[in-house]
Amino acid sequence: MNTLDAGTPFPQIQMNTVGGGTRTLGKAHNGHEWQLVVVYRGLHCPICKRYLSQLQEMASAFYDQKVEVIVVSADPLEKAQKMVEEQALELPVAYDLSPEQMAQLGLYISDPRSPQETDRPFAEPGTFVVNGAGNLQIAFCAARSGCAAARYHLCARKGLSRARHPRPPLIGGWLPSDRQG
Repeated sequence: MNTLDAGTPFPQIQMNTVGGGTRTLGKAHNGHEWQLVVVYRGLHCPICKRYLSQLQEMASAFYDQKVEVIVVSADPLEKAQKMVEEQALELPVAYDLSPEQMAQLGLYISDPRSPQETDRPFAEPGTFVVNGAGNLQIAFCAARSGCAAARYHLCARKGLSRARHPRPPLIGGWLPSDRQG
């Protein structure tokens, strides 16, 4: 598994965004000096919806510090658009993060538990702060702990109560390297 260390270059990954256009993960845009990259599980995740809504409310505080905020998931365009609409997001929302790109970011990957959940592998949550030099400053990735509720501190209280559930689902069960011949 690829791991990203603080102070090392963050992978620059070009992504399509809802509403058209592209953004590069790891490279701040529009006069911002740093970039906050938040990877969420997808439209199927109710905790992600609350987290992104809270992040939207806090976005101006990041922008005031010249930190761009971008969120990304493995969801296809249609589901990413629905997330934007349901949560009234104005943040740039990127979509179609592939398992190979997830691996570049050192993220854990889960398979859907049912077709109703989603139709593709998805990343477990990750939060990255990339500095002006393009290097990783801060990283938080949900580990193979079996706790889908782990998030960078915005939802720590809710995440802890979910992790204490008597039978939380096992998640983050494979990495791309686990499935290669």
